Amino acid sequence: MTVVLTPYYTNGVQKLRVEPQAPPPPPKGLVPPVHNEAVHALRCMAQLRSKDKGIEKYIYLSQLKHADENMFYRLCLQNMAEFTPLIYTPTVGDACLQHSHIFRRPEGIYISIKEKGKIGQILRNWPRIDEARISVVTDGSRILGLGDLGVNGMPISIGKLSLYVAGAGIRPSSTIPICLDLGTNNEKFLDDPLYLGLRQKRVPDHEMAAFMEEFMEEMAKHFPKLLVQFEDFSTENAFKYLGAFRHRYPVFNDDIQGTGAVVLSGFLNAAKLSSAASGQPLTAHRILFLGAGSAGVGVAMQLTSFFKLQGLTEEQARNQIYLVDSQGLIYEERGPMAEHKKYFARRDYHGPPLTDLAEIVNYVQPTALLGLSTIKGAFSQEVVELMAALNPRPIIFPLSNPVRLSECEFHEAVEWTNGRVLFASGSPFPEQEHEGRTLYPGQGNNMYIFPGLGLGAILCRASAVMDSMVEAASLGLADSLTDEERSLDLIYPQLERIRDISAFIATRVIRKAQAEGVDRATDLRKLSDAELTNFVVQKMWNP
Repeated sequence: MTVVLTPYYTNGVQKLRVEPQAPPPPPKGLVPPVHNEAVHALRCMAQLRSKDKGIEKYIYLSQLKHADENMFYRLCLQNMAEFTPLIYTPTVGDACLQHSHIFRRPEGIYISIKEKGKIGQILRNWPRIDEARISVVTDGSRILGLGDLGVNGMPISIGKLSLYVAGAGIRPSSTIPICLDLGTNNEKFLDDPLYLGLRQKRVPDHEMAAFMEEFMEEMAKHFPKLLVQFEDFSTENAFKYLGAFRHRYPVFNDDIQGTGAVVLSGFLNAAKLSSAASGQPLTAHRILFLGAGSAGVGVAMQLTSFFKLQGLTEEQARNQIYLVDSQGLIYEERGPMAEHKKYFARRDYHGPPLTDLAEIVNYVQPTALLGLSTIKGAFSQEVVELMAALNPRPIIFPLSNPVRLSECEFHEAVEWTNGRVLFASGSPFPEQEHEGRTLYPGQGNNMYIFPGLGLGAILCRASAVMDSMVEAASLGLADSLTDEERSLDLIYPQLERIRDISAFIATRVIRKAQAEGVDRATDLRKLSDAELTNFVVQKMWNP
């Protein structure tokens, strides 16, 4: 893809806008005479499938995106289920671990603590500054379940934005991957001669806070139409900076809000199937979480919405949710704990610490067991069989990424529940045959939520991303199942329909932004729902 400089005027001052332009066809003789795009697409897929390791496929697709962006996204849309785990989880985890070693060319913006006081100058170097609409920003401090990877976290931002493009048709030239280099406490990378980041420990909290204030102020100044998504910050900082900026700028945190929204959607559909089997009302569900980091607490907060939608008060909703961390069941009398855990600390338990998961399941008697612990095999056969003994259709969501950190695998859950499990995972698992039936695992993939949420927020020029907009995205996803998908007991729609799903979600998000009064593109209020959906679809970029 080449670019052209187009003159335009702002307040009488001529400026130049960088605009992408498809390159002209090469002169005859410089490509084989029978070369054509359709055959080349087959060639690209054959080259991709010739690789036998995920990281090699990732490297090939990265090269293809740089060399032929349209072909990359065209193939992605045609092979969504095959591409998604390669350009994001689980393969992106390996890409992050090896980023400094497989690095070929820069992509996105790197801003280090050394640029404090000059962040605006760095941002002004971005060549498509007037087109910027969405940025995924990470500081690399908690990448998936892999820990502090420093600037090696950049593939997270790159991969997430590729999914925005593929999943919601956001124009590639409007995306900005950003990695903030505030040091790393990972000794392996500090000792690695190829490491691309600063060779220093992470800066103290007060230095990071001042840096983040300047960063967000300069982002808003230079990219006034930009939506910012925070990604893979450490648990404490994820909550801190979401709280600090969410009402001042259009910003959200996908780990806290996106994960919660996609799990809420899947849980809504799973809970209906589970209640139909047990005869118990939806209000009777009890949810047990293993994992109380930013993602775990974020999901738990979102799932209080499930109970409030059934008519429970906030206090009643909170009482249906139990959290477990590395020290066991979280309850008030246990002693000091991190601030973000206190909301769900049990007030009705007064006994000795409960640390064994099977023991906790026996005590809580949950209908749903959710994992965001990054502990492989934490949902043991004993635990899963206990869930199956308690429930005709147990809800088991091992949500940790990547696959090697999943609390259990789909084939195990099917075997240990005799095929009765309602299952969703964070990473993809293959379908299973059981007693003559094909069972399909759900994947609680944030990709179902964030592309449509981001597209809706961008199109309505949202000044803030409200909780109600995130909830609207979640309910929109739950409602997007087709009759055929429901007949198969699916709790998430098929990923191949992601563009349709994203358009549906974006329309819901825009309507909620309008109701909240945070939409700045107020002309969209005049459109009917059908007209608004058509507007959304028309705005989607196609390769």
